[in-house]
Amino acid sequence: MQIPNRILCTAVAVAAAAIATIFGPGEARAQDTSDGALTIELNAVMPADGGCTIVFLLQNEGSAPVSSAVFEAVLFDQAGAVNRLTLFDFGALPAARPRVRQFVIPELACDGIGAVLINGAQTCTVGGASSSICEDRLKLSSRVDVELIG
Repeated sequence: MQIPNRILCTAVAVAAAAIATIFGPGEARAQDTSDGALTIELNAVMPADGGCTIVFLLQNEGSAPVSSAVFEAVLFDQAGAVNRLTLFDFGALPAARPRVRQFVIPELACDGIGAVLINGAQTCTVGGASSSICEDRLKLSSRVDVELIG
């Protein structure tokens, strides 16, 4: 059986459109195989020698592991003024497994923190390519008096 040229051309066009949708123009993007949220909970804020330790509980509820997640964060004081911008490198986040990460913020009293803003993902890698899961499926919460917003 021979396939007519117009059907073959249509099949090629559909396949090309699907590839363009997945990868987009220019930069390759990982196919989003995740079906769940990427949750970040501000779990604890504790004084540290010369600063404040901030502890996060993360859960990648998707089906694909995140091999690298780095977020830009903004720390606000109690009055709502920006204290500083920083990067939180959460590292690898395996699928369906919780991870705890802590960061010491030097020269900052814990009672001086009013809120932490997750300002966006600087790096989010899934399957060796950039992914949007860190932005599109982000779910934030706080267990302490310091608000986590994004």
